[in-house]
Amino acid sequence: MAEKIAMKADGTLAVPEEPIIPFIEGDGTGVDIWPAAKLVLDAAAKKHGHRISWKEVLAGEKAFTETGNWLPDETISVFKEYLIGIKGPLTTPVGGGFRSLNVALRQILDLYVCLRPVRWFKGVPSPVKRPDQVDMVIFRENTEDIYAGLEVQEGTPEAKRMIEMLHDEFGWDIRSDSGIGIKPISESGSKRLIRAAIQYAIERDRKSVTMVHKGNIQKFTEGAFRGWGYDLVREEFANVAVGWDDCDGKPGDKILVKDNIADITLQQVLTRPTDFDVIATTNLNGDYISDALAAQVGGIGIAPGANINYVTGHGIFEATHGTAPKYAGQDKVNPGSVLLSGVLMFEHLGWQAAADDIVRALEATIADKVVTYDFARQMEGATEVKTSEFASAVVDRL
Repeated sequence: MAEKIAMKADGTLAVPEEPIIPFIEGDGTGVDIWPAAKLVLDAAAKKHGHRISWKEVLAGEKAFTETGNWLPDETISVFKEYLIGIKGPLTTPVGGGFRSLNVALRQILDLYVCLRPVRWFKGVPSPVKRPDQVDMVIFRENTEDIYAGLEVQEGTPEAKRMIEMLHDEFGWDIRSDSGIGIKPISESGSKRLIRAAIQYAIERDRKSVTMVHKGNIQKFTEGAFRGWGYDLVREEFANVAVGWDDCDGKPGDKILVKDNIADITLQQVLTRPTDFDVIATTNLNGDYISDALAAQVGGIGIAPGANINYVTGHGIFEATHGTAPKYAGQDKVNPGSVLLSGVLMFEHLGWQAAADDIVRALEATIADKVVTYDFARQMEGATEVKTSEFASAVVDRL
């Protein structure tokens, strides 16, 4: 019998054998990659005695066509009620409305963690010499920073008033033809993000957490993020973790919490990838870093993502790439991103054996050089297959 996932009193999820999970097919190539991912997810779940009752909800172009609303209230209500969901890529409407449907979902549901594990699968084409050394998990803050959307447009009365106010109150001289944006970074928002990263490191036996920031320039926002993180370690995790300054870089058997400037991080993940394990960072930095790291292991086409609130139990797992509308309906593109996001979802539900099986089957398929066009064009001797055929090949190897 299909049942809802619930949150238990101890803060863990109560997952029935047949949970009801809402999904958004996605725009563009969503029509191709979602059915492919679903085929594999269902097969892996069945192998381990589970079954999923999928419940479609609408967002993006499909929602607008059917309801006249890009993000219907019913969709939000369903995600709130059923806790866990998964989605394909969504179009951002042009000329008004939401800045981004993805950002809107994160902010409305307060999904403060953007979780992006980045690792290499053997056989995947990579532009770097040692992609096997890349094994990092990014915790990107999801609700603050410039993604809060607190902006006024250049030339508007609001911008003029803002510029005048900042001059009168703070003595700031801002060019009169400027647009103005506000970048909020809060102590509470920073600590809950870094807390989640440290707890993940504890649960997964990871060795370090690196806070990535631009605090050398933005001292009271990103610099504060760094400081609050070290405070958190001392206040809540002193028995299992230690900050760099408190141990001279020698943590013993504790998790080492350290920090790094954002720009040098983008160099060092290339030159010294083994220095990084779990990364906790602010919203914009996390956007840059997660895509740059994905490029090292095959691109965002197979990069998974999750948006989670560990307090309320809500989570939406999503493909991290765009809609690629020119390929829609061609049964051509790689379904890896949404499929691996489903793997993350299974892990979150406690279905680790099913998740591990999908990863092994995916690796075996790629090792056999049975791949979609994006990998086939970079691999000698590859067999290029359609999206649906790739999914079937993965199922065959389960």
